[in-house]
Amino acid sequence: MTTADDPKKPAASGMRRNLASYGDPGFSLFLRKAFIKAAGFSDDALDRPIIGLTNTFSDFNPCHGNVPRLIEAAKRGVMLAGGLPMEFPTVSIHESFSNPTSMFLRNLMAIDTEEMIRAQPMDAVVLIGGCDKTVPAQLMGAVSADVPAIQLITGPMLVGHHKGEVLGACTDCRRLWGQHRAGQIDEAEIDVLSGRLAPTQGTCMVMGTASTMGCLVEALGIALPGSGTIPATHADRIRAAEASGRQAVALAKSGPRPSELLTKAAFRNAMVVLQAIGGSTNGLVHLSAIARRAGMTIDLEEFDAIGREVPVLIDLKPSGDHYMEHFHWAGGMPKLMRELRGHLDLDAMTISGQTIGEIADAAEEVPNQTIIRSASAPLKQTGGMAVLRGNLAPGGAVIKHSAASPALLKHKGRAVVFDSVEDMVRRMDDPALDVKADDVLVLRNAGPKGAPGMPEAGYLPIPKKLAQAGVKDMVRISDARMSGTAFGTIVLHITPESAVGGPLGLVRDGDMISLDVPARRIELLVDEAELARRQTEWRPPAHLTEPSRGYRGLYLTTVLQADEGCDFDFC
Repeated sequence: MTTADDPKKPAASGMRRNLASYGDPGFSLFLRKAFIKAAGFSDDALDRPIIGLTNTFSDFNPCHGNVPRLIEAAKRGVMLAGGLPMEFPTVSIHESFSNPTSMFLRNLMAIDTEEMIRAQPMDAVVLIGGCDKTVPAQLMGAVSADVPAIQLITGPMLVGHHKGEVLGACTDCRRLWGQHRAGQIDEAEIDVLSGRLAPTQGTCMVMGTASTMGCLVEALGIALPGSGTIPATHADRIRAAEASGRQAVALAKSGPRPSELLTKAAFRNAMVVLQAIGGSTNGLVHLSAIARRAGMTIDLEEFDAIGREVPVLIDLKPSGDHYMEHFHWAGGMPKLMRELRGHLDLDAMTISGQTIGEIADAAEEVPNQTIIRSASAPLKQTGGMAVLRGNLAPGGAVIKHSAASPALLKHKGRAVVFDSVEDMVRRMDDPALDVKADDVLVLRNAGPKGAPGMPEAGYLPIPKKLAQAGVKDMVRISDARMSGTAFGTIVLHITPESAVGGPLGLVRDGDMISLDVPARRIELLVDEAELARRQTEWRPPAHLTEPSRGYRGLYLTTVLQADEGCDFDFC
């Protein structure tokens, strides 16, 4: 282990690391030992490598309900390997309990994680997280702190059941809620369904953002092989926690640090996996933020090119039919990476000491499983996502075309514009709304600064009168995000966002919009002179011209656009 300031100089370790400043290092160490001994620690314990364990448990975070047991097991692993485990709390973020959005708070958690790793004496850290924004936040913080780190995923929940049908949060949440809005499911039944869609602790069991990040941490090499997909309730999840604690002690002694592990090859492998799993569009934003912390960028054109070559191989909702527990028992990430051998950098190292190629070679072969497809029989011929450009998205936009309606991937329609999330909520179900099934629904001022917090509002609901008439999908475009669990022909992350002057803010009701996913184009069919005239009339949302304090003020002043990961510009 070496210091970041001087790579040749050995870093202090254990209790001597990151001393509080009193102007006398000897006194600082003396005082630290005096206080830690108040907790009953012996000198022998204090002389061992210290492993930090992040505690992201909260009563507001049911996805992390198993974290106390994971901490207990990780501590056991640390002690079995001769280290001293030290648990510490950080911000905990849950999708459904975060106002205005979990994305608004992701960077706060990243800063918290980074500074607690920097401030406290630890030779390595086990990052315990699962719900959508917690894992990206932890990785962003760990990359910046650059202390040896291992990611421990909390794991997906098990499936639910209703009237003989298998259910999964939250793809089926959206499908069934849509049926409720259309009058096909009554209040009594939707209330019953609310108790069956998420039947256990853990994260959403479809290929949403949490599951996507569980796969990506294995592709990046910062989690133990096979550990990203184990269900939250299973004994193997507890054993993975113990193994992660053991491995953290080895990392404390010899690394690698995140800066040595998260290389260009690691991020390219993650992009390949993101396309092959039909992963969440949020995963691309998070990868961009993590890469930026590592001094690299995610090239959207490279990501799109990978998607043209790499097929979707995982048969999971929302792109397919199954759930994470099925993926895990079919062989999980090691088996998927074996199928992707021709697209991966197999020499990329992982925190296990194995290369990606060695992990793929050791994958379990499960007879007759159909969840992980072969390259010769893919679920989709191309990757899950495409990057779009055009006069509506000069900085790029993304569509998860693996979960879209094929008939709408090349479409031209009339714009029906909602000026904000609040405007959409107010007018979407108005019977007087002028909207037809072949129109294009447009939501603006829902980006990083515009909302603020870039909500998962890009999954615009089908207007009620159309839903009741049987319409199940429409082209929808916005500068917002959508949940990885969502489905439909939805263009997201339009950059630059409308709130900072992006062309999405110039769209008017009745304008024609052309979507051509095969050509990777999204165009507003209005001449340049008219757009220039509209630009002179454009004004930013009121909240961007008003004074803001505290974290909100920091966020609005410094947050970047989606193509740069929505991180803060100073990070």
